[in-house]
Amino acid sequence: MRTLPPGSVAAAHASARVARGWVVGFALVLVGPAGLRLLVADTPSVFALLVDLTGLLAVSTMVCALVLSSRLRALSRAAGLTAVMSSHRFLGILTVALVLAHVAFVVADQPANVALLGWVDAPARARAGTGAALALAGVVALGVLRRTVRHRYENWRVAHLALGVAALGLTALHIWLIGQLVHDALLGWALAGLAGLALGALAYRFPGAALRTSEYVVRAVRPESATVCTVVLDPRGRPLQFAPGQFAWFRLENRLGAEEHPFTIASAAVAGRSTEITLTSTGDFGALLRGLSPGTSVWVDGPYGDFTVDLRPAAGAAMIAAGVGITPMMSMLRTLAHRHDRRPFVLVRGAREVDELIFADELADIAGRLDLTVVDVVRRAPPGWPGVTGDVDGALLHAVLPDPHQLHQLDYYVCGPPGFVDGVVRDLAALGVPDRCLHVEQFDPK
Repeated sequence: MRTLPPGSVAAAHASARVARGWVVGFALVLVGPAGLRLLVADTPSVFALLVDLTGLLAVSTMVCALVLSSRLRALSRAAGLTAVMSSHRFLGILTVALVLAHVAFVVADQPANVALLGWVDAPARARAGTGAALALAGVVALGVLRRTVRHRYENWRVAHLALGVAALGLTALHIWLIGQLVHDALLGWALAGLAGLALGALAYRFPGAALRTSEYVVRAVRPESATVCTVVLDPRGRPLQFAPGQFAWFRLENRLGAEEHPFTIASAAVAGRSTEITLTSTGDFGALLRGLSPGTSVWVDGPYGDFTVDLRPAAGAAMIAAGVGITPMMSMLRTLAHRHDRRPFVLVRGAREVDELIFADELADIAGRLDLTVVDVVRRAPPGWPGVTGDVDGALLHAVLPDPHQLHQLDYYVCGPPGFVDGVVRDLAALGVPDRCLHVEQFDPK
């Protein structure tokens, strides 16, 4: 009889309740101000009403997008990083669409208002609105270009943040200078609430991050391959309490605005052990981490995410990874081996070269302690390679995964570069894996 980890069913139900609570909260923020506007009787025309409704909805979506990006641990654990960031991007695009509709209704209400789009002769309220729209367009453009234009992540992050804050600030100025909505008894309080929520999200995200940060000291840096290394960290104070597969933000300076990057915690979620992160050390920040000397301080903000077996009471799991996407799988497998978990597990990992298949010896040891099947897939295999040659595709997954009648009994964890993740997700869907059983996390290889 397969055994489930203690408390996994309760944890899954609790996470679902938290997720539903967040959905209700965001829904109230999104439609609340616009709903209150409908209660205001003084509406000169239909277009005037649509001007107010689209404007209020745009403000609400902008604030919700900001909240989604403010690193709320409870939200990321309940909904997952992929869902949070996908929702953030969707709300950003929706905000731009609402702003365009808002401008169109302003002109439709009074065609002479087209003069407000000019900069030189336009009143201050119009200039603030135009500036907010341009800043918002810049935010969305940066998001779209993130994977098509090569630039340092830190520069992109600062520009993205600066434009987002500018869009919010200019929007607030635009509303204040118009004055009509601010002076309404109900809408004034609703807008004040949105402003407070936005300021609270910014405070939690930045000054609050320093309070949530834990200091660690580098014990060692262990090379895993020519391009991958593991940084072993010991806590100075209270260690992180994380679930296997979660990630954290790491930085080398404990100051506001310091460069920071997210990395999955690769070590087992076992009290009293060192914390390890395994990363590609070819980028700027990765090279800095690879060159750290023992005794160097590192600051950690986490944990985040729901990419973990601890939240799901399935009868087993299939883990599919490429590159350093193996790190959350290693955290989960190390933890499961420590717990002597009796469920069946399958690990499928793809690589271009054999040398990229790190942790081979440790996985062989873990396979002796768990009911674990490891399938290594190499695209360019050397002569005599005993494993699988080619790509991780639908045919391979069909061969190594359970028959269609048992697919729904497992949870599926997929991690790797975006193209790899998208392809595996399509293949799993074609095999009949239900959406509820599929959990993904992808990293940006730049």
